[in-house]
Formats: sequence, structure tokens, C-alpha cells
Amino acid sequence: MSIRVGRLADIPGIMAIEQLPDYRQYIGSWTCEEHQSAMESADAEYLVAAPEDRVAGFAILQGIQSEHRSILLKRIAVSAPNRGLGRGLLLSVLDRVFQQHGAHRLWLDVFVTNTRARRLYASLGFREEGLLRDSILRDGRYQSQVLMSLLEHEYTAWQQQTAGVVTPPDA
Repeated sequence: MSIRVGRLADIPGIMAIEQLPDYRQYIGSWTCEEHQSAMESADAEYLVAAPEDRVAGFAILQGIQSEHRSILLKRIAVSAPNRGLGRGLLLSVLDRVFQQHGAHRLWLDVFVTNTRARRLYASLGFREEGLLRDSILRDGRYQSQVLMSLLEHEYTAWQQQTAGVVTPPDA
């Protein structure tokens, strides 16, 4: 699997993944203009899983210039869930955030109902910090989110503990 920094030409593929029916209840979606603005921001970064130069998954990072070294994983999604691509992409995100950007903390929010994602995050060392009660109005109903984070020393300990055991899937 090839992971690279996103390009403006990737936006249609990113938007197509956001619009998949299964994701409506779990992730947000932006307009082309919103993606373009975020992608052009010096404080954000897109990572794209792009085998054969098509967008198979993406992650949006925000706050990469934070003086507090705290980066937000704004969104992560793949076109074909349950095949290991999301885990591989998330592992690449962790490496990039902690090794290249020198982050102290990576944080995210995830819908309470997204148990698959919550299990994945927990398996990689993320810890639940709290509950954002009724924080998002979606389809006429309020949804709650769990706030999760991974600290630099937890990432390093997890990495040492799993050395040689957990590897991203091959392309």
C-alpha cells in the first residue's frame, strides 16, 4: 500500500469516500472548497492511501503547527472497510504524527455508536478521555462522541511492545 501526502487532484476521490452510505452515520463530509482550503492550509495535512494512483483511503490531520504539539485526527476513512486498509493507514498516520511532526499528543473524536473504530483506536493504544454528549446533530437526532487520545510516550511504548508483531498490510 502506498501512503502519500494528498494533492488537490485527490479531492474528488476523497469526497466519493465521504459520501459512501455506510459512513454517513460516522464521519462528516465537506464541500470541494472546504477540502481545498484545508489542503492548502499550512496547519493541516492530508494523507492518502493510493494504490495504483486512486484514492482508497484518506486521513485529515489538523494542528500540525500547534505550539502544544497536539494534532487532531479530523477524519479517516477507506473505500473498502474490514480489509486492513484502515489499520494500515492509521499506523502510517501514527508514524507521521509522532516521528515526522514530533507531536506530543494525537487526539480525535468518534461517535459512540462507531464501535469498530473505537476498538481499532483502543487496540493501537488510544485512551478514552471523555464523552461529548449530544455534540452533533445528524439527520434530526443528536449524537454523542467519545474523545480519545494517544500520547507520545504511549505510542513509543506500544511500538516497542509490538515490534515485529503488528505490520501494515502489504499492497
